[in-house]
Amino acid sequence: MSSISEDSIYTNGDLNSNGGSHSDPLDELFLFTSESVGEGHPDKMCDQISDAILDAYLAVDPKAKVAAEVAAKSNLIVVLGEITSNGHVDIEDVVRQTVKRIGYDSPDKGLDYRTVEIKVALEKQSAEIASGVHVNRSDEEVGAGDQGLMFGYATDETEEFMPLTVVLSHKLNQKIAELRRNGEFPWARADTKAQVTCEYHFTNGAAMPVRVHTVTSCYGHFGREEFPWEVPKELNLKSVKQAINGSYNGNGNANGNCNYH
Repeated sequence: MSSISEDSIYTNGDLNSNGGSHSDPLDELFLFTSESVGEGHPDKMCDQISDAILDAYLAVDPKAKVAAEVAAKSNLIVVLGEITSNGHVDIEDVVRQTVKRIGYDSPDKGLDYRTVEIKVALEKQSAEIASGVHVNRSDEEVGAGDQGLMFGYATDETEEFMPLTVVLSHKLNQKIAELRRNGEFPWARADTKAQVTCEYHFTNGAAMPVRVHTVTSCYGHFGREEFPWEVPKELNLKSVKQAINGSYNGNGNANGNCNYH
């Protein structure tokens, strides 16, 4: 746990169950963790296909109404939902090109964009939704076609106004994808996951990131015979340290260095 005692740790906002007194809550250290998945993760792949379908429709019809969901299992991708548009989009081609761009181009990788089975179950938007949302309405009167409750916050920890942990997790997955695409990690597959834990310090009630405490990376790779077992050192040098901002990696810091897994 580095130089931090157990009784002075909060983990993602929860007081450590090991007990201990906290005389000054404004002078506490705590750990916060965020996780990000790479472009080849099944959930992320489905998101990218949905986004690509929406983009394709908006390119031919800016007023298209698109509610497309995507599900994937083994060698099957299903596109379902409701779409109303005056334009035409080749859904199957959009799906295959998206899967190809992600990197699934061989059965050995778990999926091949050329042979994956694609089922499309799309209908037009229901008349009831259309009349209640946009039909015979001005742009100022257009409503929302769905309901949802969201909450969140902006933070000045990063230029993206997102928590440092999630920004670094995203950057790490992006770096892994870059190294896979340029051939430096030829053994890597598209399905990756990154988790970053940062150490924060309360200063006058504000939570300030002090350093990156732990980085955990998971990489899909080819078979045991082809996998280079010296790769942990390679990953540490080429992906983690390139993605993590040097001012937060603990180098030269009294708190010590980051833990890599």
